[in-house]
Parts: sequence; C-alpha cells; structure tokens
Amino acid sequence: MTENRQERVLVAMSGGVDSSVAALVLRDAGFDVEGVTLKLFDNADVFDEQESTCCSLKDAEDARQVCLDLGLSHFVYNFSKTFNHDVIDRFCNSYLSGETPNPCINCNRYVKFAALQERRRELGYDYVATGHYARRCYNAETGRFELKRALDDNKDQSYVLFHLDQDTLAHMVFPLGDYTKPQVRALAEEHGFGNAHKSESQDICFVPDGDYASFIAKRTNASFEPGDIVNREGKVLGRHSGLIHYTVGQRKGIGVAAPEPLYVFAKDAASNRLVVDTHANTLCSSIVVHDVNFIARAELAAPERFLVKTHYRQTARPALVTQTGPDRITIEFETPQRACAPGQAAVVYDGDSVVCGGTIDSTITR
Repeated sequence: MTENRQERVLVAMSGGVDSSVAALVLRDAGFDVEGVTLKLFDNADVFDEQESTCCSLKDAEDARQVCLDLGLSHFVYNFSKTFNHDVIDRFCNSYLSGETPNPCINCNRYVKFAALQERRRELGYDYVATGHYARRCYNAETGRFELKRALDDNKDQSYVLFHLDQDTLAHMVFPLGDYTKPQVRALAEEHGFGNAHKSESQDICFVPDGDYASFIAKRTNASFEPGDIVNREGKVLGRHSGLIHYTVGQRKGIGVAAPEPLYVFAKDAASNRLVVDTHANTLCSSIVVHDVNFIARAELAAPERFLVKTHYRQTARPALVTQTGPDRITIEFETPQRACAPGQAAVVYDGDSVVCGGTIDSTITR
C-alpha cells in the first residue's frame, strides 16, 4: 500500500445481505470502497414480462440504499452483452450438446471476475471484492496466491471459484471468508440494512420459473424430439420426451418400469438416446477433466492423493489425481461416485486449499 493512500476496492453488490456486509466490513477496515451493481440482462433477453427474482431494479435499489447508509458511492455497470454471450449462450449450447452446465460458475468466471477486473484496471482500483464465502491468502514458500475454503462449511463457495487465476487472486478480496451466515445477518441488522433478512435466490437467475427447457427452446429455436431410452447394451427400454428434460444421475421421472430403480447414465445427443442403468452400474470410478486451472500448485509433477468435489453441496471424496496435459487431469476415486456429469465442475482440495479445478469432460464406470 502506498503511504497516505487508501487502497481502493470495487465491491460487487447484488442487493443481497452478503455483498452489503462485505462493503461494510471493507469500509470499517479503512478501504476506499465503491459499490457497483451489475446489470446482467433485460427482461426481453429472458422472455420475462415481470421483474426477475435476481438482478432486478429492486436489487439495484437495495444496493444503492446500503451504499447511501454507509456513505459510499454506488454505480450500475451494464454487462448484459457479456452475460448474454458468456453465460446464457454457453448454458444453452452446453445443454444442447448433452452436457449439464453450471451457469453460476460461468457468471462468476466471465462477468463478476473477468469483466469486473477489467473495469477495475481501467478505473485504477486495487481490488475487486464480492460477498462469496471463501478465503484468499499468499503462500510465501510457493510464491502463489491460494484460494481456501470459508470457515463456515455450510456456506463455503470455493467450489464455484476454481477458475480464479493468480493475477485475479492478487486483486481479489473476500471479506466474508471468516464469517458465518448468522454473523453476517446480525451485522446487517445491527446497521439497519433493509435487506438483513432478505432470502437467497435458489433459481437460475435468467430462468426464474425453473423451466429451462422452454427457455432454451425460445432462445435457440431448437426442438427437442422424443427418442429411445436404452440400457448400456443398447436395448430399447422405452421412449424419452426430449433429452433436455433429463440430467445425469436422475432417478425419478424416467418413465421406465424395471425390477430395480433406473438412473440416467448418459445423454447421447448424437443419436438422441437416453442411456440408463441401475445404481450400481452408473457409479463413476474415474473422470477426465479439461480446462483445468491450477491455483495452489503450478502443476502436479506426479500422481497425488487429494480430496475432490464434483457437486457444490457434496462432501469432498478421496481420489488419485494425475495431470495428463497442460490443462487436463484424470481423477480416480477411491470409492465410485454417482452423477459425475460432463459439463459440471470437478474441484481438487488439499486440506482447505483449492489445488485446481476444471470441467468434467468424460466419465469411466467401474
């Protein structure tokens, strides 16, 4: 920090309690803070005649009011072009190819971090801050910034931040990494924030009604034709109503009677077939992961045992991780796992530190 100069921080403020308290914590720590709310899409972009449950004018007003209460400047940045291209279009294309995408990860990656970091550089700020529950530190021994789990295991969001590179981490602040959610709400209430008890959105923000199949059909003019439901030997067991309506690991709603419950094993987009099997036969023994970003390590010199998560809410599982290319790894689980879906993220942990993470490319069953 330059002598006699406050370090300057852009705080991404969604209008929710987490980002509001992040701004409060940074202001009280002596930073020069500016709140920014990101306009991500127009109603016409998402075929919504009503105000969305997220990123709405009400959310922007909530953020503005918190900044007013804290004596901070507040601005709205229009990132709708980036969001449409890098989040909504990627989401649609991934589903159409038979994958199971995670749009929140792409929103973090391409909008809340990449685009906002670019704006930070343009404006001469030192850091970008968000209300994510995660921690960042610098390891003097390795010379690398590390991304760590939040102290609150129930709220830890390090899984969705695996894409952060060294330059981004060098200019990031996560003020809530050492807080629990109840502590955050208590701070908001103590300071009279109107959003202190605002509920959290559980939906995809641009598909608030949850009907992503209809959304993708409208967005892309795609039609989802019925096709065969087959077992892994290719035997036809029934008909599906369109691959878009199913996810890998799904059990309910397949519509095929069998002696044992059937689970979706794969979606074969090329042949429009839904592949199913029993639970034991759909367990995944290993996965291939691409687009890998290394954080705590620059690379893996040899196969090494770590803990791995393939779902946000999953408890990390022991696995052998081997680097097979500059941005590719294979993960062999000690115990086979269910529903490791191509398109989802696989994140590798060494204790509470993120070693690396990437996107599941393919799976291998036992």
